[in-house]
Amino acid sequence: MTRTLRRAVRIACALVGTLATAALLIVAATPTTASAVDVFGALRLPGEAAFIVGHRGDRAEAPENTMPSLELAMDDLAFVETDVQLSRDGVPVLFHDTTLERITGDHRTVGDLDLAELERLDVGAWYGREHAGERMPTLDRFLGALAERETARALVELKADWRPDQVRQVVDLIERHQLRGRVVLQSFSLETLFAVQQVSPTTPRIMLIRELPANPVPLAERLGIIGFGTTAASVTAVPGALDAAHAAGVAVLCYTLNTHERWEEVSALGVDGIITDQPSELDQWLAVTAPGT
Repeated sequence: MTRTLRRAVRIACALVGTLATAALLIVAATPTTASAVDVFGALRLPGEAAFIVGHRGDRAEAPENTMPSLELAMDDLAFVETDVQLSRDGVPVLFHDTTLERITGDHRTVGDLDLAELERLDVGAWYGREHAGERMPTLDRFLGALAERETARALVELKADWRPDQVRQVVDLIERHQLRGRVVLQSFSLETLFAVQQVSPTTPRIMLIRELPANPVPLAERLGIIGFGTTAASVTAVPGALDAAHAAGVAVLCYTLNTHERWEEVSALGVDGIITDQPSELDQWLAVTAPGT
């Protein structure tokens, strides 16, 4: 082997070694996906108390998806749940319904209006005169309030179908507020869940589904999700699905349960979280039925 050839081989080997080291460093620096246990704590056994999720905040005390409602839930509960849609000019805002009519009297949709127009709408007067003048929060404002509370965590539902570039806005806001692992994204939309998986596979996420499959594990693995949000009827109809999910480390939450009968039904099976419009009442019920929680 000539001196020139030997030198070329040494350079090539050194380059390969450098690239391999860089690859290892990149892998080491990439955060791993949070598990259900990381986010929700130990998965529940039958009869153990589920954690409480305030549905659109604490709707029993303040208008849904407004800062007063959300802040009440953030201050007192394990999790607060809210909904996100995009304004016409692409700003993520908190609102649930397909149209604005029930809350504001306006027949249009969130996507029909720019942020400036949405922020002029009154989203509190429908609930009571004392809440008149409440404005629709942006996701940025909500996450800022969440970040101020060290123990506060959130389930954020992305309504309808989101493209990867739209999901990126949400993930960037989560990162900007340093809330990695404290915000769980969820959706009914497979398109949206795949977009989150593509944009940020380490972001914890839940699939919302009205009927839980008898064996939900393959679906959970395909989507890379940490849990399912489903109905009480779905869980009670196929109780083996809950056992299968737990065996695979996948959480199961139930929405939206507001009666003692439903709470008792799903708690007996061992669901991990209960999403409710009556968080204070559920908390009192758990204090009686599951002392020490």
